[in-house]
Amino acid sequence: MSVVNEAKDKMKHAVEHLKEEYKTLRTGRVNPTMLDAIKVDVYGSQMTIKSIATISVQERQLILTPFDPSTGASIVKAISQSPLNLNAVQEQGNIRVPVPPLNEDLRKEIVKQAKQKTESAKIAIREIRRKSNEALRKQKTDSEITEDELKGAEKRIQDLTNESCSAADKLSEEKEKEILTI
Repeated sequence: MSVVNEAKDKMKHAVEHLKEEYKTLRTGRVNPTMLDAIKVDVYGSQMTIKSIATISVQERQLILTPFDPSTGASIVKAISQSPLNLNAVQEQGNIRVPVPPLNEDLRKEIVKQAKQKTESAKIAIREIRRKSNEALRKQKTDSEITEDELKGAEKRIQDLTNESCSAADKLSEEKEKEILTI
C-alpha cells in the first residue's frame, strides 16, 4: 500500500517542518538558530545568515562574523527588520545582537505564535489524510483494492493522523514550556 506509506512520510515531514518553524521563535535562551529564518539580500539573492557569517553566543548576545565584511550592513538591516525585534550593531568587522530577556507580554505573544504554527501543522496533516483517503477510494473505484483493504488502509491512515497530531501537540507543549521558562 504505497498510499499509506506516502501519507506516513508526508505526515512525518509536516512534524519535522513544525520543529524547524519552532527554531525561529525566541525563547528565554540565546540561541544561534533564532536567526535561521532570516534571509539577507546579498550578491543579488536571498541567503541565510548562517551561509554568509559565523554565529556564536556570548552571554546574552549573538556575535556574527561575516565571511565577507562588505555584507555586514545587509545583515544588520535584515536582523533589524525581522519579526524577532532585535537590534544589531556593527563594530570592528563583527555584528553584535543583544538579546534582551523576554517580558511576560512578549512571552505570551510568542506562545500564541507557536500555537498558530502547531495548528497549521495539524491542518496540513489532516489535509494529507483527506488526500490519501481520496486516493484509496479511487483505487477501490478502479477495482485495484478490495473493500476490506480500503477499510484497513483508511484505519492505518487515521492512526497515523492521530499519532502525528499528538506529536505536534507534544512539541507545542514543550515549546510553550521553554518559552515561558524564565
